[in-house]
Amino acid sequence: MAPVTLDTRVTTDASPNHDILENYEGKYRFAPIEEAQVSRAMTKRYFNTMYERAVSDVVIVGAGSAGLTCAWQLATMHPELKITIIEASVSPGGGAWLGGQLMSPMIIRKPADGFLRQLGVEYEDEGTFVVVKHAALFTSTLISQVLANPNVVLFNATAVEDLIIHEDFRGEQRVAGVVTNWTLVALNHDTQSCMDPNTITAPIIISATGHDGPMGAFSAKRLVSAGLKKELGNMRGLDMSRAEPAIVNNTREVVPGLIFAGMELSEHDGSNRMGPTFGAMIASGIKAAHVASKSFTSSKIVRGKVVG
Repeated sequence: MAPVTLDTRVTTDASPNHDILENYEGKYRFAPIEEAQVSRAMTKRYFNTMYERAVSDVVIVGAGSAGLTCAWQLATMHPELKITIIEASVSPGGGAWLGGQLMSPMIIRKPADGFLRQLGVEYEDEGTFVVVKHAALFTSTLISQVLANPNVVLFNATAVEDLIIHEDFRGEQRVAGVVTNWTLVALNHDTQSCMDPNTITAPIIISATGHDGPMGAFSAKRLVSAGLKKELGNMRGLDMSRAEPAIVNNTREVVPGLIFAGMELSEHDGSNRMGPTFGAMIASGIKAAHVASKSFTSSKIVRGKVVG
């Protein structure tokens, strides 16, 4: 078979005098670029986004399977809302890149398999559950579709260090935003002098930070230290049959302005863990989006704050 040769000279309106050549036989030529152009292109867009999202409509904390599903559903329902996702890790997806014990297949109990069909992710049907051949297929598809929405922004490598808590128009304590910092800064507060954070104001915060871990169950633990909850229920042992419906059915606004989704609920409520089955994460994310939609549409909001 003769080698495939692609040799195309490209001229665009933006670069009429650039000699660009797409050639895979040793003659590939890029358009010229300067280092400062790269720096300015990144910096301008990133900080313009930070400026614009300083007031958001909804902030989702945690870009695991529950948080990403919530973002997908909410963006589908409300393309007019400014949805901002905060993820502490460089790589969004949480624990949904693999199944159990570092194995690749992903198990999803019915009826949550309907979400796979919405995403266009193929699976094998095992009767009461389905199997995606590799968890990364689900997660990468979900991430790409979430970020394709023009109203969704993701700040990864960014940690939520605290919650903004205000007294609302009724005199009640309300979660009114998040306090953020770059994760590498958040992890080094003990090694450097004070490195103050930034803030994002939003009328609705959805926390899906997972069960207890390095960054897990953050908002649940903060509710206790902030005096908004006496103590945590603490996650119980593994029981798939009890755990998944408990997570989905108890997805809710736990305090004014703060909705819990996914495994963070198990730490807050004291419910069982389900281990390597992901149906509840999907369904909890979808339910959290509906709870947020109802709260947003029933509230009077001015400059990111609920005033009635």
